[in-house]
Amino acid sequence: MNGTPSRRAASAAAAAVVLAGIVTAAGPASAAPSAAACTPKVQVLGSIGSSVYNPGGPQADSVLGLGKGNLSVGVSGGLPVYWTGTTLHKVPLTAPAASGELVAVNKGGLMVGRAFTTGGGGYLFTYRAGAAAITPLPGADELYGDADVNDAGYVVSRNRAGVGLVWKDGQKVRELAPPADAPPHALVDLVTGINNKGDIVGTAKVDHYDSDHDQQLWESIPVLWPADGGPAKSLAPSGGGTYQESRVTDVDEGGRVVGYDWYGPGYAYKPWTWAAPYTAPGTSPGTLTPFPYGTFEAVSPTANVSVGTAKFHPDEPTRADQAQLWKGTGPVLALPRLAADRPSTATAVADDGRAGGAAVNAKGKLKPVIWTCAAQQAYLPQP
Repeated sequence: MNGTPSRRAASAAAAAVVLAGIVTAAGPASAAPSAAACTPKVQVLGSIGSSVYNPGGPQADSVLGLGKGNLSVGVSGGLPVYWTGTTLHKVPLTAPAASGELVAVNKGGLMVGRAFTTGGGGYLFTYRAGAAAITPLPGADELYGDADVNDAGYVVSRNRAGVGLVWKDGQKVRELAPPADAPPHALVDLVTGINNKGDIVGTAKVDHYDSDHDQQLWESIPVLWPADGGPAKSLAPSGGGTYQESRVTDVDEGGRVVGYDWYGPGYAYKPWTWAAPYTAPGTSPGTLTPFPYGTFEAVSPTANVSVGTAKFHPDEPTRADQAQLWKGTGPVLALPRLAADRPSTATAVADDGRAGGAAVNAKGKLKPVIWTCAAQQAYLPQP
C-alpha cells in the first residue's frame, strides 16, 4: 500500500546500517515515550544534492513509502532511491531516464518505481535492495500516473490509454476498466492503491469535447475495484457538482478509502474518507486549524491513521504548508516541522507508527524525513 509501501530481502550489510542523522522535532514538547520503546523524533534521511520545496507539486526529495523494519523508499535529487535507516542507496536505472522515484514497497522488500524519460514518456519497474538492475514491467513504456504494490506482490498502475493494469511476478494479469455506470467516454485516470485483500482504488474521469453539442464534458468518479475481480464500483463523489474532483489516494485493510476533494481552483483541497459499503458520499474530518485546505495522501494498513498536507492559498500563505495526521477520530493534527515556519509534507504512514515525507530545514533545504511514533508527537496548533 502507499501508506506502508506505497513491499529477495535487503543484504546483511544493508540491514546492519546504524541509524544516524536523527534530529529533534521543531514543535511542541512531546509526551514521554510509551513502554513500546518508541521515541518521537524527526529523522533526516540521506539525500542527493540540494533541493528546495515545490509548493503544490511533486517534491524532488521525499519519503514515499515505508517498508518493513528500517526500510523506506522515495526520491532524492529527482532520482529513485531507498534508505536503510537514514543511509541512502541509489537505484540502478538501466533504461534511459531523466528522473524517477520509488513510490511503494511491500513487506517482502519488493519496490515499485517510476522512471521518466527526456521525451516525456516513462516506464514502471520493480526492484529489490542490492539488485544489479531494475525490472521494467510489460507495458511500462506507456506508464502514466501513480502506482502501488501489496504484500502479495501485485503491482497496480495505469497506462496512457486510460486502462488500469495489474501485474504479478512481472506479468500483466488483469486490466481495470471504468465502472459500468460511468458516463460515456470515461477512462481510468489514476490507480493509486491496493490493500493486501486485493481491493484496488483510483479514479475514472470524463474529459471529452462533445463536438455535436459544442461543449466540454468533464466529470471525476472515485472508484474501487473489488478484490474478487468483480465489476468496478463507483464511490459516491465527495461533494458532487460539475468540476468537482474526488482524488482517491489509498485504501486500508478494512476498506477505508482516503483522499481529498478538490473544487474549482487547484488549491482548494479538503481531506476526505469513504467507508464500506460506500453508499454514502463519505465524510471529511475537516482541515487542520488554522489552514483552510488539506489532503490525505496515505492511510496505515490497520491502525486507522491517515497523513497528508495542510495548505493555504498559494498566493496568501499565512503559514507554510505543514504535514498533518488524523487518528481516525477527533481533529486533524499537525506533525512537527523540521524548522520553525518552514514547509513540510507527509506522504506515507505505517502501522509501526512511522510517517514519511519531506520537510525544509533551517537553511531552506528540502530533506526526506520520517516521523517516528508520529501520532505521539502530533499536536493541535494554535489558531
